Amino acid sequence: MASDFWAGYLSGALGIIIGNPLDVIKVRLQAGNAAASPSPLNRFEKTSSLVRGAAAPILGYGALNALLFVAYNRSLKALDNSIADPTNPVGVPLYKIWIAGAAGGLASWTISSPTELIKCRAQLDSRPEVSSWTVAKGIYRSRGWRGLYFGGGITSARDAIGYGFYFWSYELCKQYMTTKDESAHQAALKILFCGGIAGIVTWGSVFPLDMIKTRLQAQPMHGSTTAQIPVGSQGLLQSQRPVMDSFQIAREAYRAEGLKVFYRGLGVCSVRAFIVNAVQWAAYEWLMKSFNQGSIAPGALDRI
Repeated sequence: MASDFWAGYLSGALGIIIGNPLDVIKVRLQAGNAAASPSPLNRFEKTSSLVRGAAAPILGYGALNALLFVAYNRSLKALDNSIADPTNPVGVPLYKIWIAGAAGGLASWTISSPTELIKCRAQLDSRPEVSSWTVAKGIYRSRGWRGLYFGGGITSARDAIGYGFYFWSYELCKQYMTTKDESAHQAALKILFCGGIAGIVTWGSVFPLDMIKTRLQAQPMHGSTTAQIPVGSQGLLQSQRPVMDSFQIAREAYRAEGLKVFYRGLGVCSVRAFIVNAVQWAAYEWLMKSFNQGSIAPGALDRI
């Protein structure tokens, strides 16, 4: 397979391993009621809760990240034939980078939508026996393959907008920080810093959409064996409520808690985004360089 596929897959899996504990906190802040539960840590039944729902993203997000980078690189080349190396788009207009990133986000939606749904419901379920696999089986048995794409519409909008800003902000940051005759140490620090900044910019651009997505996917799915998700004190997550769409969730959340509800958990998410994406971009750039120089043969990974 292509080197950008494997570089994207491995860096994506590494990012999830590092960032999942903070992602659990972020999801529970978004889904719950801050007034009723001042600290999301009060709802962690034991330390293992911090890795709750990690299996689906580790498997899924590696593939998602691989698809994202492959689609981004191919889209950027299609937008500008003069690009010799999509991983180093020097001189390419930033609007083309944003469009290519959005195209990559839309392509990755096929994996991100079911992965996000399974992750979200596993993280919010307080029962210790519930795993990502349990959630996935319950959804599939009750609603089939279509059930795994519950909330897919808002997930695709979040991914397209977010990943557009992801690649745009990363390349913009690199342009501002690139200097003549920079050392290898400076180049490495630049990648770490710009990757972290790209993560923060991305989540800042789509956090309200992500909050709505979380609450949408946390709703009980009629007939599902994982219907009860005992998080928060609002009626939003109670099984007797009819399933609401994205607009209804946004309207009810605003009426109940005001504008601040759309940004609850952004601080935790920003810390996570900086750490995860700094490591993820550094791993991706290092793997791509290694593949291109032949120190790691991409074909060798196909035999694993």
